[in-house]
Amino acid sequence: MSSFPRHAATARPPRIALVGDRSGSVQAHAKIPVLIDAMAGPAGPAIEVYWLRSTAIGGPGDVAGFDGVWVIPGSPYQNTDGVFAAIRAARTGRIPLLGTCGGFQHLLLEFARDVCGLSGVENAEQNPDAAEPLIVPLECSLLGEEAGVVITPGTVAADAMGPGPTTERYFCRYGLNADYLEILQNHGLVFSGRDSSGEVRVAELPDHPFCVASLFQPELSSDPTWVHPLIGAFADAVRSHAAALAGAAG
Repeated sequence: MSSFPRHAATARPPRIALVGDRSGSVQAHAKIPVLIDAMAGPAGPAIEVYWLRSTAIGGPGDVAGFDGVWVIPGSPYQNTDGVFAAIRAARTGRIPLLGTCGGFQHLLLEFARDVCGLSGVENAEQNPDAAEPLIVPLECSLLGEEAGVVITPGTVAADAMGPGPTTERYFCRYGLNADYLEILQNHGLVFSGRDSSGEVRVAELPDHPFCVASLFQPELSSDPTWVHPLIGAFADAVRSHAAALAGAAG
């Protein structure tokens, strides 16, 4: 008997869309499918993985059939509008959403533009001369570094990882401009992880089945014998989404 009976009604395997531009030079792209496969078995059922290039996304319908969307590292993306469309579809359609590194940056951009009405905000990685930069260079580059993060109690991130300090792996040079913290929070975004100086490292939507983004890359500290709990929580939300659809259809 399965140890996860709540998923027994799933009529098809749960499906995740990996949104981004697959590249052999990005370590995360090689690791992520292996990690998802490793969570089959006791944590089952297995999850099917589909690569969805940014250039292949024209609108919300391109991700509507998935049970989860993972916006993967590797920005700048070839088609930023496609990535925003995927994030928007997952956010408004209540599809479990995980963003790591570039996915974190673009979740913030989509939220700022579409929810907060900040249509002019930009990513300084793509436009260093942006008049309204939401994503800006970090004070200290985290390219290939490990650094501390403090997870806020009572958040989705804390439910997954536990509250308090943790050490995470990064491969990033850009993060959130603190000038926009208040307006993002006022519109419902929760900053559930920060570094020792208060800079944001994790963001989430509390009224969503699972919508979490981290500047760190949990896939980099994972291997088939130990998968980061943030990825595990996302996978469980994906299975629950698929099971709920199967139950509604049945």
